[in-house]
Amino acid sequence: MPATAIDAWRRELESAHDTLSIGTEGDDKLAVHLQERIERYADTGYGACWLSNPDIAQLVVGTLVHFDGSRYSLLAWCVMPNHVHVLVRADKGHRLSEVVQGWKSWSARRANRALGRTGVFWGPDYFDRFIRDSTHLHACRTYIRNNPVAAGLVATPEEWPWSSR
Repeated sequence: MPATAIDAWRRELESAHDTLSIGTEGDDKLAVHLQERIERYADTGYGACWLSNPDIAQLVVGTLVHFDGSRYSLLAWCVMPNHVHVLVRADKGHRLSEVVQGWKSWSARRANRALGRTGVFWGPDYFDRFIRDSTHLHACRTYIRNNPVAAGLVATPEEWPWSSR
């Protein structure tokens, strides 16, 4: 995801702040609007699509599931060609930022080695959301499950091999 695109969208959304009917929770709604744009962009398949390589996608899957049940609980996940969606509950004593950093550093080193490349593999940040209630949890699970379908990669979620389905 080009940083210039994110910065431009952020500036555009901030300047449109008043026209979006955003109240006191404005920063949260701006973040949601920005995240939606980023997700639409990613689903179009732009950028490096190293995860479309089945070996690299499987490497990322292995990384995600490795500590499932001991450091965190995976609730849903999907490895797309150029990004990953994960719904996770970090266990007590394990911060989400540390879990994500572990996934990114472990998988980046191995993916770069497998691809015969060096340099940045993952973007510098990640986007997270606080799950408000069971309705929101269900919506997130459904979104992740259907992401390959929405991106036009498969007809049904069951066809996508790199997800919790």
